[in-house]
Amino acid sequence: MPPVTRRQLLTAGLITTGSTLAALAGLGQLTQPSRPKRDLVPPPEDQPSALDNPFNTHQILREFDFGTIRVEQGRTVRVFEITAKSVPIQLNSAISFMSWIYNDRLPGPTLRANEGDRVRILFHNADAHGHTIHLHGVHPAEMDGVKPVRHGETFVYEFDVNQYGLYPYHCHISPVTRHLSKGLYGLLIVDPPGGRPAADELVLVMAGYDLDDDQHNNIYAFNGIPNAFRDRPIRIYQNQRIRIYLVSMIEFDSAVTFHLHANLFDVFPTGRSLQPTLNTDVITMGTAERHILEFSYPYLGKYMFHPHQDHIADLGCMGMFEVVARS
Repeated sequence: MPPVTRRQLLTAGLITTGSTLAALAGLGQLTQPSRPKRDLVPPPEDQPSALDNPFNTHQILREFDFGTIRVEQGRTVRVFEITAKSVPIQLNSAISFMSWIYNDRLPGPTLRANEGDRVRILFHNADAHGHTIHLHGVHPAEMDGVKPVRHGETFVYEFDVNQYGLYPYHCHISPVTRHLSKGLYGLLIVDPPGGRPAADELVLVMAGYDLDDDQHNNIYAFNGIPNAFRDRPIRIYQNQRIRIYLVSMIEFDSAVTFHLHANLFDVFPTGRSLQPTLNTDVITMGTAERHILEFSYPYLGKYMFHPHQDHIADLGCMGMFEVVARS
């Protein structure tokens, strides 16, 4: 399918003008998206970030995009809309960084579907550089996201998701390392039939920033902003199942670990298992590797999580869980 412009799609009546919803007109009945079972989460601490960024790091931690749902010829189609653009962000009080990101947030939207759905992604490139969406998983060659979508063009990625699991997506324009380190990555979660047990669900994406283009990372982060979860801990309930969708998108470091303090977690590799295969407090991951982790904390207090490569943790990839009692 060749790229088309957004104006051509609008003229043909194929997409809406809304910035957060996309639907293909006349191609099926709209329905309400099904949602996985989720536990209550603690109210956030009233402590705004000191950084002026276009996204709230704590909000997108638990934010999932279930798409606009249509039923076409008896099957569910989830329609998503994603735009790539250049957006300035504050990594800390001293460093302003011109990022390339999806939908004005970092990581990009966490797409969510059920096994057996058809996924339709309307990708708009509003940036001066060519970009794509390359999704991990099984799909036809023409949907693989390796051909550039130029400025002002729209490409429609469409395929079936027939294997539940976790599937990173990212730009695949060369040099891919640059496009990733500028922020063009996100995650598709495909839920298994019947879903998973209710939990407080969180998305954590580890990434690095090569600020001087020397193919070495200068600073690291969970979910885009260095030390965001160290300075403002993630509040979770005592004795509650926590489910982390964990992804490493760190380039230039061959492998990193994720370590949880004062606890152990169950590991569901690549999200492709319904039963854990490992119980540990540290796991090693290469670039684009991902797992589901589950745990609960029996004791109140604040607990660190970070890579056990301590120089990476010291350079911004550090977070805290604050375990609080249910009121």
